[in-house]
Amino acid sequence: MTEGIENLKPMVRAAQNRCFGCGPANPTGLQLEFLLAEDGSAVCLTTVPDHFDGHPGYLHGGIIATLLDEAMSKAVRAHGLTAMTGRIEIDYLRPVPSGALLRMEGRIVRSEGRKHWTEARVLNARGTTLAQGKGIFIEVRAR
Repeated sequence: MTEGIENLKPMVRAAQNRCFGCGPANPTGLQLEFLLAEDGSAVCLTTVPDHFDGHPGYLHGGIIATLLDEAMSKAVRAHGLTAMTGRIEIDYLRPVPSGALLRMEGRIVRSEGRKHWTEARVLNARGTTLAQGKGIFIEVRAR
């Protein structure tokens, strides 16, 4: 789960971005940093602190949903598109520990007009999938 092995490249972030998931200007947010993989997918390696717990030692389900939503959103952004979540479906497979290294992966699986079908997963350091999701993101275009 290292950049050197996979040749991951940092994705550009706006310094003034206040997004709860990825905004560096949001001191109470997750401040996730995404990387671009050679296959066009978005990858994030992070450790989420325990103040985002639901049950002690494990992330709140809403935080897990946010991790998946962010990974899918960044997969769309990696293709130079701006889109918003239209629908998201989540499978919580195993408890997701706080304070442990996690990997999020997101990718576009199909696009049709302004709709982009995506999928994402949260993995632990051993590569076990802890949660996965599917979504439809709707492209926002300038008027």
